[in-house]
Amino acid sequence: MRIKQLLVLSLKGVWSKPVGDGEDKGDKEDKGDKGDKEDKEDKGDKENSSRVFPFQPTTNDHTRLKVAIASIWRLGIFCCCLLLLVGCQSTRISNGITIEVQRVVSGHTLEVLNSGQQAPLTERVRLIGIEAPDLRQQPWGMAAKNRLEEMIGDTTGLQSGFQPVFLEPDLQEKDSSGRWLAYVWYDGKLLNEELVKEGYALAAPRSPNNKYDERLARAQEYARIMGYGIWNPEQPMRLTPAEFRRQNS
Repeated sequence: MRIKQLLVLSLKGVWSKPVGDGEDKGDKEDKGDKGDKEDKEDKGDKENSSRVFPFQPTTNDHTRLKVAIASIWRLGIFCCCLLLLVGCQSTRISNGITIEVQRVVSGHTLEVLNSGQQAPLTERVRLIGIEAPDLRQQPWGMAAKNRLEEMIGDTTGLQSGFQPVFLEPDLQEKDSSGRWLAYVWYDGKLLNEELVKEGYALAAPRSPNNKYDERLARAQEYARIMGYGIWNPEQPMRLTPAEFRRQNS
């Protein structure tokens, strides 16, 4: 009996043993872990919130902003000056004169009527920066002359003359032969350049008249690559006009 009573009491003691101590410790550890996590999350939130806030400019940022504004201002002034420079260059054309062509003498020479004089005077104009073949250099000499006639000829069929052209001067007004030196414009095209581009004339730069030297050089390179006119590989012009005249003078 005593043994049974002891067993019953021992069992009652096991089942009635309080478990709050173990649970309290776990709860405390859980609460501690939760507290640590909340502290870390709070810190992370603070750090993230500081990143989300708008950028606060510093003194260096203000300095950089001033430098950028000054650079933009200088760039604007430069662009304005460039536009003025281009405008000044384009207005040089207005210093020329529109004139009536009487006759085409060669691939680089025109005969014009200068009506600005009290007694209208026929004068010759030499196209600046080009050298057309000599008329005796066949077939290139006559081909250049004919092409220039076509460029400024009256296409309406009402008359057999030529259209007026615009003469643009450069620094030197006349050559040693007394011919006026000019860039000849017609219908918005620089005829000096067109003759070179189509292979009817050579680019021949001569100082101080070199305003369109680069354009003429590019036109000649184009004609040479394309094999136009005097650059035709099947019938090239072997001698320059100057060399031809020296050999046939």
